[in-house]
Amino acid sequence: MGDGRLLAISDLHIGYPENRAYADALAPADPDDWLIVAGDVGEIFADVGFVLASLASRYARVIWVPGNHELWTPPSDPVALRGVARYEALVKVCRRFGVLTPEDEFPVWPGPDGPVTIAPLFTLYDYSFGSPGRADAVRAAEAAGIAALDEELLHADPYPSVADWCRDRVTVTESRLAALSGPAVLVSHWPLIPAPLAALRQAAYAPWCGTTLTAGWHTRYPVAAAVYGHLHIPRTAYRDGVRFEEVSVGYPREWHRRGSAPPLPRVVLGGTVR
Repeated sequence: MGDGRLLAISDLHIGYPENRAYADALAPADPDDWLIVAGDVGEIFADVGFVLASLASRYARVIWVPGNHELWTPPSDPVALRGVARYEALVKVCRRFGVLTPEDEFPVWPGPDGPVTIAPLFTLYDYSFGSPGRADAVRAAEAAGIAALDEELLHADPYPSVADWCRDRVTVTESRLAALSGPAVLVSHWPLIPAPLAALRQAAYAPWCGTTLTAGWHTRYPVAAAVYGHLHIPRTAYRDGVRFEEVSVGYPREWHRRGSAPPLPRVVLGGTVR
């Protein structure tokens, strides 16, 4: 291993031409660079696979976790798989191109600042952030003028609900995290703790942003850093001495407010944290 870095980015949303061009242009500065892609590459199955395969051809290693948008089943998508079947099909595509997923053995970063285990997680949400349940969350969102598209496009088949799927994912993930023996970087699309939600422009969206079941993981396990996306509020913050990196690109209208170009991938290990 040379002077490579562990980089992270999320919410590429390649359905927007500007974002697609940005994703197509991403390239490592060093041949040993790793790239974490923390969900929401896009919505159309074939497009997600193509972008991840392209990134895997350029970076030494690519690690992906699903976001809610990859799990959508849009009517316009020729791939009509839903729920667990859609997720498993995405995992199969990733494995074909050497992209690591939450279903694979956790890789160990051997470069500068290593060795550190990189733990990609898939946990979903259960409406417990800021809401007593789904029905109240939907009513509050509607009252605030928010349409949570997950309610139409993200299916939990064969689970009765997304919340049930979430609880199962949390149980499976906890058993794997319990085996960690050294420092780790936790990678999730959804924030593991509710604190970042204080910055949401629409608080009524909080129930779709994670689960309280993960809120203690950053102190229970040997966490060096936690990477997440989803909120489209890129920032570095510290909670209980642990670094949290929100690594979203977001929609063009959002990143245009912050600058003339989308944000670069954030350095997690092996370089200067930005």
